[in-house]
Amino acid sequence: MAKIGIVDTTFARYDMAKEATDEIKRNATGVGIIRYTVPGVKDLPVAAKKLIEEKKCDIVMVFGMPGKEPMDKTCAHEASLGIIQAQLMTNTHIIEVFVHEDEADTEKELAKLAKRRAREHAKNVVKLLFHSEQLTKDAGMGKRQGGEDKGPLKI
Repeated sequence: MAKIGIVDTTFARYDMAKEATDEIKRNATGVGIIRYTVPGVKDLPVAAKKLIEEKKCDIVMVFGMPGKEPMDKTCAHEASLGIIQAQLMTNTHIIEVFVHEDEADTEKELAKLAKRRAREHAKNVVKLLFHSEQLTKDAGMGKRQGGEDKGPLKI
């Protein structure tokens, strides 16, 4: 049975992990999901690494919702670098799903974005694990998780 790790934070203002878990269950059978919640985005890399090494997860999704302040952006950047390092150290995909608070003008729009991005990335995780050829089919198509697709460039 494939195992998918889900790491989220108490700092986030929306439960993206719940949305992703629901989407994974809709699109894959016989998959184990292990959820691990940490305080903030800088805790995500080690939590993902622990799920891979200690819980034998085949892939991990990490969810964060950095705030609008410059310090929040710095923390998100540092977390991203740590996530990349954890991927390289474990040779395992860790799908970063961040929704920055300044990506939307209202809380309703922010919640809608968080829900959509979490679900769309969850679908990609299922594709990575079981149907990677579907991702190849979409290469160069300007797909965006949470927003409108941009489409391919026209020559």
